[in-house]
Amino acid sequence: MTSSTDTQGGTRARNRRVAGMDPDKRRQILEGAHAVFTAKGFDAASMSEIATAAGVSKGTLYVYFADKEHLFVALIQREREAQKAAVFGALNDDPDLRRALTRFGEGLAHLLAGEFAVSAHRIVIGVSERMPDLGQEFYERGPKQGSLRLAEFLTGKVEQGLLEIDDTYLASVQFLDLCQSTLLRPRLFNATREAPSPEEVSRVVASAVEMFLARYGTGRS
Repeated sequence: MTSSTDTQGGTRARNRRVAGMDPDKRRQILEGAHAVFTAKGFDAASMSEIATAAGVSKGTLYVYFADKEHLFVALIQREREAQKAAVFGALNDDPDLRRALTRFGEGLAHLLAGEFAVSAHRIVIGVSERMPDLGQEFYERGPKQGSLRLAEFLTGKVEQGLLEIDDTYLASVQFLDLCQSTLLRPRLFNATREAPSPEEVSRVVASAVEMFLARYGTGRS
């Protein structure tokens, strides 16, 4: 027979959030971090200021994130996923392979060469030497996942007879790199201070699609 005390204890145990796993609290912290990073930049921001902006104690903040670097990467991942949903959606919105690749490539180029993505890449690269696990996490949850998603799309087109590709992951990375040619690297090194124009992005991506289909197309694409 179960006592009322046991029942109450079990209810409390079921209702108790595991430390660091409350999604609402995590979202609250990320919103506070976004406000502080936007206002002060990464280097000048402090965990104390982020805790204050998020309306939590520093102790609670450290339960969720070990340090400022991991908090920043989590924020990047949240923002990136929201933006990538629209970019990758372009692959499935148009049955014409050439148009789908073009729309996807243009969206990707604008995303990666934009101010937020460029700043994020610079910061992660800067801390990766002393925090390699953070750099690996950023890569595996970002660029690598994007390459895998595109490879899955390409595999489907191979099965439809529109492409001839032995290694769709390699082809995916090649296409992603082609779409960034002359656009991203100058931005990362601050050799180009402004995001590329839509006309320049269209020019680069059109060439990328042409090269990609010349190598992997079957004549039906």
